[in-house]
Amino acid sequence: MKKIIQKALPKIIGTSLNTISHIAPKYASTKALDIFATPRKGRLNHWQKSFLENAEQLTLNYEDYNIHTYNWKGNKQTVLLAHGWESNTYRWKSLINKLKEEDYNIVALDAPAHGQSSGNKFNAILYSEFINIVANHYKPNIVIGHSVGGMATVFFQYKYQLNSIEKLVLLGAPSEFTKIFKNYVNLLNYNRKIEKGLNQLVVDKYDNEPAFFSSANFSKTIEAEGLIIHDKSDKIIDYNEAELIAKHYKNSTLKTTEGLGHSLKDESIDDLIVNFINN
Repeated sequence: MKKIIQKALPKIIGTSLNTISHIAPKYASTKALDIFATPRKGRLNHWQKSFLENAEQLTLNYEDYNIHTYNWKGNKQTVLLAHGWESNTYRWKSLINKLKEEDYNIVALDAPAHGQSSGNKFNAILYSEFINIVANHYKPNIVIGHSVGGMATVFFQYKYQLNSIEKLVLLGAPSEFTKIFKNYVNLLNYNRKIEKGLNQLVVDKYDNEPAFFSSANFSKTIEAEGLIIHDKSDKIIDYNEAELIAKHYKNSTLKTTEGLGHSLKDESIDDLIVNFINN
């Protein structure tokens, strides 16, 4: 019964907001954006804390937000880790252990509304500002981002061009914000009023159309060496998103995997990343 309800819920929400949109279009679009930006999971679980407690922890600030950071100290270059949607720093456990063996100075942050960072809403633009605050504090040489964490990493480096950044690793990263938005609209079967309203809310808040926020276009100005890793069977972010980024990100290499899905959690991926940053 629970699975049936969960499957039907998007249709119920979409139908309800579509009905409301004929009477109060802005309210319906605002509610739709709230749903889009609210993660359902990603806060730290008690069983994840024992691993993370080994790191030095520091809280930084962006506007009214608290940004929770972790630092496993090492003597080599500084690596910054940015997790994806509905996740937290614990997702990097196996990679962190590999990087510790190599004596890298490892830094990770929890995204807005994730892990131990504050907030209840999330988007790649806000996340990129979190990354900028953390990057300016720790001065990383390498940034590794998974999924929307990869997108936010590109947004950050495009906007701020931090000189310390030498390499970027993008794991299962989306390219076009418009495609993420469109997938959400299709999932809940929103009508044209709500879709148009969603786009306008982005313009109102960020002074740009959703189409402006493109990892592919932003990567054109990034000089740091890039490694893009994407799985052919990724059901969350299409493989062609990685191809699009690689086409525009001239100083990058695209590595394709088979059967690892969107998470790309595998020892072979950790080895690939370590080999890339070692050379």
